[in-house]
Amino acid sequence: MNNQLRRKLDHITDILWAGGVTNPVTYIEQISYLIFLKLLDEEESDRELRARLGATGGNATLLYPAQSERYRWSHWRFKSGTELRDFIRDEVFPYMASLAKDEPEVAEYFRDAVLEIVDPNVLKQVIDELDGFEFRKLGPDVKGDIFEYLLVHLGSSSLNGQFRTPRQIRAFMVEMVDPDIGDSMFDPAMGTAGFLIDAVDYLLAKYSDHISEYPIYGEDWLEKKGKSLAELKAEIPRLQTYRKGAGEKIPDWSLLEASVYGTDVSRQMLRISMMNLVLHGIRHAKLKRANSLSDMGGLTEDDLRRRYKVILANPPFAGQLPKDSIRADLPTNSKKSELLFMSLMMQHLAPGGRCAVVVPEGLLFGSTGAHLDLRKKLVHDFDLLAVVSLPAGVFKPYAGVKTAVLVFRKPASEAAKRLDKVWFYEVRNDGYDPDKISGGGRVETPEKNDIPDLLAQWKAYKASGYTIPPGLEANALLPNGSDDPTCWWTTREKLADADYNLGAGQWKPRVAEKTSNEDPRELVAEVLDDYRKVVAGLETLLLELPQ
Repeated sequence: MNNQLRRKLDHITDILWAGGVTNPVTYIEQISYLIFLKLLDEEESDRELRARLGATGGNATLLYPAQSERYRWSHWRFKSGTELRDFIRDEVFPYMASLAKDEPEVAEYFRDAVLEIVDPNVLKQVIDELDGFEFRKLGPDVKGDIFEYLLVHLGSSSLNGQFRTPRQIRAFMVEMVDPDIGDSMFDPAMGTAGFLIDAVDYLLAKYSDHISEYPIYGEDWLEKKGKSLAELKAEIPRLQTYRKGAGEKIPDWSLLEASVYGTDVSRQMLRISMMNLVLHGIRHAKLKRANSLSDMGGLTEDDLRRRYKVILANPPFAGQLPKDSIRADLPTNSKKSELLFMSLMMQHLAPGGRCAVVVPEGLLFGSTGAHLDLRKKLVHDFDLLAVVSLPAGVFKPYAGVKTAVLVFRKPASEAAKRLDKVWFYEVRNDGYDPDKISGGGRVETPEKNDIPDLLAQWKAYKASGYTIPPGLEANALLPNGSDDPTCWWTTREKLADADYNLGAGQWKPRVAEKTSNEDPRELVAEVLDDYRKVVAGLETLLLELPQ
């Protein structure tokens, strides 16, 4: 994304914030509505061309037939004042919501939509700015970058902390589950669809001949450094990067679109997720507003029966659900959302499927019966591939809770041999300062990042068929002066003996303390000498006290 596009987006942000649209979720939602209307207008031009060339049905069916043309962006964008605002609010939005039969994704997007840019002059300025974008001439990567930029641009708000998992964490989680074409991908608490977007981008790079690589901090950061990526990687061996590609070798784009699933309880998040995916080229993702934990949360029988090959999530682990609302099919009797979400992901994982999920550290060693039962089921009924301990500050400035990532897979069959070992990795640094906050986010520390090493160790572990975990055996005692270990492993048998405690610290090898070379007789003599001096001082003090 070039500087001209960034300046345009910054200008739109300034206009809206000055116009009173300062709630971060509302800001993104309102921008999404307008961008979607502009995209649909461009799509209509393409459909008109296909129709003139003789195509019928499907992508040649017009969105705005006959009299409905007046609802197109290109037909009303020249209006101004209250006429423009009222026309969009009272006619365009209701028309888009009425397309349930012909364009269900569009109708769902605009269902219950409300225009909250009340100042007609602000609305006109934003529309004029957006009209300068020709989205169909931009590749999906650039359109996706536009939306990501709008989200990241709100770093000073609670949006990032509440709904977005940091990119450096999402990136390694996606790489560890390694999605492929044909894998159904699911996030049961998708927020802004960050995990789903990263999974799609991972596939696009995987199926590309021409791949670009960028620092995890983004293209802006690279440009400001004034050096090539190769130069920076030579200077900073721990620099974490990600790859992008056009996906020109993807055999069936419709198959990719049909494999993306997500749910969220918030209609605002659903809209933002839909727009995020649309701008990344995924127009027909299976997104739904629903509470994935509840029998009354909007899930269909098909939703309850569906199983997924890849699940990625950082669900909201807080609070409890009323017992009568909890899905009866979940394999836990707990009301705690952290256990319910873990149960849900275990329930919905297909044979051979992989899951990476962020969990609060308390789940790893909680002592309630529900905690123990869930961990026992995870260790014995699944292959627990990795427990990745994350730094305490990874979600600052919004939360300081200690978390970990669990990576597990469901065996291909009941008879399949289970892995006997569980691997632990301790990420002490994730490329950001754990304490310093600037501009609403943590300060970059690219030279301090354990994630590239985590992925290198994981690659070797995976190459062994997950039979030879890197690092030391749990609770080994290392000689004094050894480096603090970053990874280690233990067996299922030892986990069972320890109530399935999955806390990384429980099993971490220890470095022996330095032993003293002094003669113990001399040490005892020194202590006795000090003791005699104390006693002598007390006796002197006693004699000086008045009778």
